[in-house]
Amino acid sequence: MTGSTIRAALTGVVGLAVLATACGTTDTSAAGGPIAVEAKDDACGVARAEADAGTITFEVSNKGSRVTEFYLYAEGDRIMGEVENITPGLTRRLIVEVPDGGKYQTACRPGMKGDGIRADFTVKGGAARQADTDAKLGEATRSYQRYVGSQADTLLVKTREFVDAVKASKVDEAKALFPVSRTYWERIEPVAESFGDLDPKIDAREADLEPGAEFTGFHRLEKDLWVTGLQADSPAIADRLMADVTELVGLAKTVQLTPLQLANGAKELLDEVATGKITGEEDIFSHTDLWDFRANVDGSQAAVAALRPVVQERDAALATTLDEKFKAVDQLLEAQRSGDGFKSYTDLTDAEIKAFAAAVDALGEPISKVAEVVAQR
Repeated sequence: MTGSTIRAALTGVVGLAVLATACGTTDTSAAGGPIAVEAKDDACGVARAEADAGTITFEVSNKGSRVTEFYLYAEGDRIMGEVENITPGLTRRLIVEVPDGGKYQTACRPGMKGDGIRADFTVKGGAARQADTDAKLGEATRSYQRYVGSQADTLLVKTREFVDAVKASKVDEAKALFPVSRTYWERIEPVAESFGDLDPKIDAREADLEPGAEFTGFHRLEKDLWVTGLQADSPAIADRLMADVTELVGLAKTVQLTPLQLANGAKELLDEVATGKITGEEDIFSHTDLWDFRANVDGSQAAVAALRPVVQERDAALATTLDEKFKAVDQLLEAQRSGDGFKSYTDLTDAEIKAFAAAVDALGEPISKVAEVVAQR
């Protein structure tokens, strides 16, 4: 099966979970109801340009011909919430907590590239934070922030080891450290993506670069190590990666997360698996995609685990379903272990890839419901 054939097949499978989020659409005309967003290839129509502080829901319908994303940005391009992988004809919902009034921006990203089609969005007044008024949600955010802090600390250590190996031209050592260092990045990627352009500097894939954009970060060094051989500027690229990761770790350990960011982040990590890891497009030079797959699932599990007391209390059946579906994905992943790591993506059979896609699809549907459960008052 060719790469394009696999992508086409998996888009259909993963799209089933996306479609499930389109059900239960409510009236978008009421001032406090969901805000309709009509995303096209060349336009992003947001029905209202303002909302009261608190929990805000956007209902994004893709009326264009390309897969798109929708974002709500705060000042400095800090991501308040996002919904990815909205295929043509489908609708997905973004529920985001915005307790502070002020100026924000909405953005659709047709083709999931570039800065997006943006518009100003105003949040009026202020609202109590869920984590401040609900003890269980407060503990959930503190628990997850402790997890982020520990992963960030290890990301810093392992990236330093990887960078040092690259700079010393220890190719075999650097290759061994590449998927290890990325594990800690992939586990907390939704948090990492919150900080403007640090994410593309660290993790942009060559195929996703805008014309004229510089190729830096993990994947540039991946290409140097596995394809072209180390280049004259590889040490400088390694130093920049280290500087960017150091900056990101400092930010990640101080960011104040909301319970809905945990819920949305858990789903985003499954979207990452569906759009990059299952298809083998993430680590296209090293084929270490299963390491990233495992890390994304770990991060999603950590977010759901932090929220589990709330989910269990409000929807016990959903909590049970999540446990079952995570277990199914875990079993498939662990079957691909090789030593301390994983098999190469290229060693997977078509049947194994399809089994992964089906398991992620089955998990993505219940995870898409967590945000709605968390948003309940």
